Amino acid sequence: MIDMSGKVLLLTGASGAISRAIATLFHAHGAACVLTDFDGDAVVAFARGLDPEGARTLALRQDVTEAGDAQHAVTSAVAQFGRIDLVVTAAGLYRDALVSEMSEAEWRQSIAINLDGVFHTCRAAIPHLAPGGAIVNIASMAGHRGSFAHAHYAAAKGGVLSLTRSLALELAPKIRVNAVSPGLIEGPMVQPLIARKPELIPNTPLQRLGTAAEVAGVVAFLCSDLARFVTGETIHVNGGLHIAS
Repeated sequence: MIDMSGKVLLLTGASGAISRAIATLFHAHGAACVLTDFDGDAVVAFARGLDPEGARTLALRQDVTEAGDAQHAVTSAVAQFGRIDLVVTAAGLYRDALVSEMSEAEWRQSIAINLDGVFHTCRAAIPHLAPGGAIVNIASMAGHRGSFAHAHYAAAKGGVLSLTRSLALELAPKIRVNAVSPGLIEGPMVQPLIARKPELIPNTPLQRLGTAAEVAGVVAFLCSDLARFVTGETIHVNGGLHIAS
């Protein structure tokens, strides 16, 4: 059984569907959760619902593109709970744009949120991570195979995969670093894609969309002692779509 009692999680993008599932699972297993999101009101409301007494949650607004916000989140986490054991970077932006029609601003925004944000948060957290801790970066199947009309997103997620492997080399043996690459997961982000390409579900060997809870379970595994000899790896959560495509 996974036991996270006494552990402190720093989770970015905590208002997203996958992030909420991660926070809910980690909190249920005993972790204190520092939850950050660009939408400060939403993350405060979520934290209040998760932990009405506020004993094991701290909600903060964080713009992941800003290095100062990352440092503030880390400093606040340490001040509140005395340590950071686990970091999960889940903040992201997924918008349609063909390269031929993409503006420089759209490119830079996607890279800033999806890649720079991981760098800022990990860099700020590294000096404060307790020995035996873990980082899990949420990547995407798009980072492995590309994505039509989402080149900026796919490029950023490919960068996250390489950053994850580099961090695993730099932080071993003290800290483990891994990535999770979700495929088609139930939620608002995937619905327009399914509407355009309904064949994606029958082409998935498991014949359905995944759930946020299923992604959260893999993240929890990677953060737990069950994965204490796993670092520099990426686990796909896509029902077999990656291998079948």
